[in-house]
Amino acid sequence: MQYRRLKIEGSSYFFTLVTDKRKKLFADDENVALLRQAFRHVMKKRVFVIEAIVILPDHIHCIWTLPAGDADFSTRWRLIKTWFTKHCDEQYKSAPNKARIKKQQQAVWQHRYWEHCIKDEVDFEHHVNYIHYNPVKHGYVERAVDWQYSSIHKYIKRGIVSDSWGAGNVSIPDGIGCE
Repeated sequence: MQYRRLKIEGSSYFFTLVTDKRKKLFADDENVALLRQAFRHVMKKRVFVIEAIVILPDHIHCIWTLPAGDADFSTRWRLIKTWFTKHCDEQYKSAPNKARIKKQQQAVWQHRYWEHCIKDEVDFEHHVNYIHYNPVKHGYVERAVDWQYSSIHKYIKRGIVSDSWGAGNVSIPDGIGCE
């Protein structure tokens, strides 16, 4: 099947990436640090802005804004995933299936990822809320602020949300953050 992705230069995109077999790679602080290094490494060569992000044990949600004239998020993700995989401990790599052996791929990430082009400010806000509320939704914490691997801390520091945001039930419209 041929996958088609909407690519609009200079746009903002919401992404969900999942680890292979939902392995809890990012329950390990060293792997979170390694993922951050992968982002920094790629961002030096291919600029983009991370508007919001949450790193959960087995998946990542984030919003990126690409520079004007650039819609190539696919290469960026390929480079990030490859860099992380090359530097990740062997213990986290699943035994590759036959198709991956043929392509010499190691099973750290699910093969594909979810992406959504942000439509407008309301869509952006809904997806940021989805990202920041996700650790509460999955039962990892009772308050969004208690999850350390989240951009909510930057939003609080900037005065965009209070530190009590996400302590109760947050209403996220249907269809936001489809995984």
